[in-house]
Amino acid sequence: MRYFRSKDSDSVADRPKVETAITQHTLWQALTGTPPPQTLTPHPISCAVLDSRDVEAASLFIAFSGTRTDGHEFIRQAIAGGATAVICEERGLEQLHETGALLVDCRRGREEGGEKEATIAHLAAGRPIAYIVSDASTALQAAGVFQRLHRTHPDLRVVGVTGSVGKTSTKELTASVLARRYRTHHNTGNLNSEQGLPLALLGLHTGHECTVLEMGMYDVGEIRLLCDLARPHIGVVTNVGPTHLERLGTMDRIAQAKTELVEALPDADNGGAAILNQDDARVRAMAAATPARPFFYGLTAEADLWADEIESLGMEGIRFRFHHRQENGCIHSQRLKVPLLGRHSVYTALGAAAVGIVSGLSWQDIGAGLQHAPSQLRLVVMPGINGSTVIDDTYNASPVSTVAALNLLNDLFARRQSGEDCAPAARSPSMASGAKRNPQSSNGQHQKQQRGGRRIAILGDMRELGTFTTEGHKQVGAHAAGVTDLLVTVGALGSLIADEARKTGLPSQAVYEAGDFETAVQILKEVAQPLDLLLVKGSRAVGMERIVPEISNQPATAAATDPASRQRSNTGVGGGLLES
Repeated sequence: MRYFRSKDSDSVADRPKVETAITQHTLWQALTGTPPPQTLTPHPISCAVLDSRDVEAASLFIAFSGTRTDGHEFIRQAIAGGATAVICEERGLEQLHETGALLVDCRRGREEGGEKEATIAHLAAGRPIAYIVSDASTALQAAGVFQRLHRTHPDLRVVGVTGSVGKTSTKELTASVLARRYRTHHNTGNLNSEQGLPLALLGLHTGHECTVLEMGMYDVGEIRLLCDLARPHIGVVTNVGPTHLERLGTMDRIAQAKTELVEALPDADNGGAAILNQDDARVRAMAAATPARPFFYGLTAEADLWADEIESLGMEGIRFRFHHRQENGCIHSQRLKVPLLGRHSVYTALGAAAVGIVSGLSWQDIGAGLQHAPSQLRLVVMPGINGSTVIDDTYNASPVSTVAALNLLNDLFARRQSGEDCAPAARSPSMASGAKRNPQSSNGQHQKQQRGGRRIAILGDMRELGTFTTEGHKQVGAHAAGVTDLLVTVGALGSLIADEARKTGLPSQAVYEAGDFETAVQILKEVAQPLDLLLVKGSRAVGMERIVPEISNQPATAAATDPASRQRSNTGVGGGLLES
């Protein structure tokens, strides 16, 4: 049996699947604009999927076109797999023949396939409904908006989060904070697009008091559309970086696209609040573009909420001191320890705490939400080959997030060397027989640390940087030279990282260039030694996630699929989110 592959990907992480709170009644009303027939039983829809491989009993399957395959070609398989509702366009009609589905033509507002009352009466026996629409994406958005407006708590508060780096971690931690007081919903995984966000809205129900929604974009206008769907009251902008610079052309255009979130917020009198990173000049300037009340966070006392005395605790997280300037001018200070890896994670904590403050939470609740951060979705630490430890950060990569990951590698290594921290290394098997070593690798400083391990960075291409491509890769290479003992680059652009690392002082014998992930794996199997720390950082676009199961002691099915599965398979070590 063939299956439609959402986004033409084999990765579960790229295949949206959402448990829903909708029924057949919800879909009928949202897509036809009319009340459901009395004979239509409001059977629950268990989940909504874009990929026919993920269909289960009582699913909603939405047929979209990928770059190489078309979901409309797999409608019959989806129904055979248990889908009881399908959203598709006219070209899906051929697939619907002999499926027994009731065809509801939402383009003309009429039913096809027999007597309406008699046909719908058979739904109790499991007959699916296929909604024929002009545009599947628009129909999905209509269903999400209908659920958001008509099937949720009347006072539902919506928080939108965007930014070039850190939006997923900020969204997750914000949801953790708000959940200390409110029944909180948030979009999971990468459901942050014009297709993913309305899917997330289908999971809302009347019990939810607030939702936290990550909003991504590739171009100007896309976040505005997401705001039209979600109608946020609070907006968080983490930063503006060169991610998607190739598409947008300039940093100012990227800032313009991110500004759409704060432009869409209600004014302060109606509960609007714009949570802005004070330390990013382009984000700081967004205060002039929003009708909402601006609230700044950062690392200086110019912000409304700031942090100092930041200390990395290695695998235990970070410790720092919060300061909040209250409306009466008094400053509340509090010291906190949170289970997020790396000093850069303080921005994640600040953004989440700021949402808690403007939402009226007590400092006790805010602190508890930060300290009970949810299981990390992306960065995973696990035992590796030859007695090493692997740090998996392979969701995506930008210069900012890669430098942050390198700093984390250095922090963890320093604490291990001082005896303060120990990552979960495996027992130390001997070097694989027949492995070929770099003939010069036994020379120089990079063998001096064998006893205590080495810092090894495996870095891949960073995509969509446009005119910043060369400079961005060079910046990473220069930084890597100062915080690693051995560097392996992957992909065509990796040579820019490698060249700059050598120019900046990393010895040539400590730099390896691999054209693809298979070559990188072979190199690592040959050079990894006991107690080495191996950071794998890069995008799935160059197959970086495929390196991890080959150099770790984790099952390949866990390490190479979705981030949540990777988290479940690790040794319980907390992690931070370094996505771009």
